[in-house]
Amino acid sequence: MELTMSQTSSALSIQQIFESQKKNQYQVGNTTAKERIHKLDKLHVAVETTYREELREAMYQDFKKHPSEVDLTEIYVVTTEIKHAKSHLKKWMSKEKVSTPMSMMGSSSWIHYEPKGVCLIISPWNFPLNLTFGPLVSAIAAGNTVMIKPSEYTPHTSAVMKKIIATLFPSNEIAVIEGGVETSTELLELPFNHIFFTGAPAIGKIVMKAAAKNLTSVTLELGGKSPTIVDETANIEQAAARIAWGKFLNNGQICIAPDYVFVHQSKKDEFVELVGKKLKEFYGEDASTSDAYNRIVNGKHFERVRSYLEDSVEKGANVAYGGKSNIATNYMDPTVVTDVPLNSKLMEEEIFGPILPVNEYEDLQEAIDFINANEKPLALYIYSKDKKNINRIMNNTRAGGTCINNNAVHFFNTNLPFGGVNNSGIGKSHGFYGFQAFSNARSVYKQNAPGALEMLMPPYNSAKQKLIDMTIKWF
Repeated sequence: MELTMSQTSSALSIQQIFESQKKNQYQVGNTTAKERIHKLDKLHVAVETTYREELREAMYQDFKKHPSEVDLTEIYVVTTEIKHAKSHLKKWMSKEKVSTPMSMMGSSSWIHYEPKGVCLIISPWNFPLNLTFGPLVSAIAAGNTVMIKPSEYTPHTSAVMKKIIATLFPSNEIAVIEGGVETSTELLELPFNHIFFTGAPAIGKIVMKAAAKNLTSVTLELGGKSPTIVDETANIEQAAARIAWGKFLNNGQICIAPDYVFVHQSKKDEFVELVGKKLKEFYGEDASTSDAYNRIVNGKHFERVRSYLEDSVEKGANVAYGGKSNIATNYMDPTVVTDVPLNSKLMEEEIFGPILPVNEYEDLQEAIDFINANEKPLALYIYSKDKKNINRIMNNTRAGGTCINNNAVHFFNTNLPFGGVNNSGIGKSHGFYGFQAFSNARSVYKQNAPGALEMLMPPYNSAKQKLIDMTIKWF
């Protein structure tokens, strides 16, 4: 059945939408770069202009996200991704020529990036627009049809995104499916050609297991604990400002937030004092009265984060800044905790909230050993002026990405691949890497003239064996 733009996913079953997109995938996949750019243009106008105020209001309703923060961490990220894709799409879609070995003279070879087909994007609540429409840009650029399952934890934002998509695209091309866990479970039963999931490692394992039943490829943008090391040579004031911003932006609900800090013992007190000073500059004496300070998304996550803090204090940690909370409003102070036992929840679990554990180290190897004793992180941050220390950390740790003398901002560079490794993720996104994630690199070999193979076909004899020996030795 042909679907029109007036038809929305609410009137159709998940199975119907999937079948319609499956039927339509080749028509969408055969679109030109110009046609795909036109689609991206429409999305760009919708996000930057038409629905910008609605998106700002929706995110404020969902978890008190300030409009300026929506612009910076949601709108800007999506529009930058769109502009980058539009600028490079023609080149990405062109055949990528590869060289031909001497033994295969008479032929030519190239790589053709073709759409994977019908794709599923499951997005989280912490950056609901950014982490939904960012991957969508890559999927559109690659020529796919897409079903989107946004988070039920940010219902106002999900509703606006659904409105945008229903206005711009027919549901047999792109559709937003709202719902809870049962909806995700139903979607994961379907034989998609690719699944792009952003969320917690535990849920990523469920997604990967479901995808395995259909041998569906996956991109998993997960999280984990992103460590930060501040050595004795670092600019402490600069480090404190950047870490305070990166940690407490979005109330700490960021997969690449500095999860915990190891600071050299000679700089620990100064660092903690300066972080507290910066937090007062950012949010005032009482952050609960600041319109720039978000809230934890819901009661469930509030209780989880508060239990981590209580556990660490019971085990001997000290609250150096903040610590107050209000369950009625899902509010927690921007909180800095020092001398945190390594067996506490704050050092074992991804915090995903407004608490920054700070521990000191004497020997850099202590910090490296702790990082390597745990899962490979999505990001690792280094504050140092010492090239030897920087290289030592880089060469003796593994992470999805790293910033040196900054944190989190590598996410904004569309020329860099973004993603984790093992427990923190599988696959990369952003820019060309996102286009690749939603594409199949199809190898194409063309025989243009008679080649050497004809001379090596059976029946075999001594002359042909000599040619085979020469091929092995020289080519």
